Amino acid sequence: MTDTNPVSPTPEHAPVIDRKVTALKRRLVREATLAVSMLERAIAALWTLDVNAARDVRLSDDQVDVEEIAIEQECYEVLALRAPYAHDFRIVTFVLRANILVERVGDHASGVAKMVQRIAALAGPTPPTWPTALRELGERVPALCHTTLRAVNDEDTDAARRIVAGDPVIDQLEKRLFEETVELMQGGPHGDADLPIGLLVYRVGRELERVGDLMADLAEDVVYMRTGEIIRHAKRRSKTPTR
Repeated sequence: MTDTNPVSPTPEHAPVIDRKVTALKRRLVREATLAVSMLERAIAALWTLDVNAARDVRLSDDQVDVEEIAIEQECYEVLALRAPYAHDFRIVTFVLRANILVERVGDHASGVAKMVQRIAALAGPTPPTWPTALRELGERVPALCHTTLRAVNDEDTDAARRIVAGDPVIDQLEKRLFEETVELMQGGPHGDADLPIGLLVYRVGRELERVGDLMADLAEDVVYMRTGEIIRHAKRRSKTPTR
């Protein structure tokens, strides 16, 4: 009968696995740092409608895409050739999942930059009066990203669980942004362009809100990486009324 139990690495093999796995995690953090930097630059470009800065952000997305593929290939190589087990195995599977989430952060940053270009084309040199809710989202979401990256780097499950529990303010801001955007569309300074500008402004808010969701997903995976516990549906179950 075939033995299906995982084979523990030899003492000589273990340090090689440890180095490979540690390098993978560090590379993921560098990729995530680049994606978050893209988001921050896109938000900065938004406030002044800096189309050149927005274009540079969109060009940076290619770098994140290339890195995502390279990290994925490294993960498969480690799984196939190094046979990690226990915590090392969880780190590799964490990197595989987190790698996808990080690439999506880059996509959303690129989406914000695209909205900058489209708003600038409609508004000209005069930015609209940015909704207060959008300004707050532009501060809170990058801060949440940095908090999540620290939790990843430190494998801090307590911080990760707090992130998963959620920042209700971000959800409230996204709802408030809808109301403020309606006001912008009804009384902005750009005449007939106020309606499409308002729709694009709301789209920026949705991009930021989605990044917040991705950070919660990433935090769930931090808990798995450290403990092996899958908490993906725990929050939803806790809100389900008992019969």
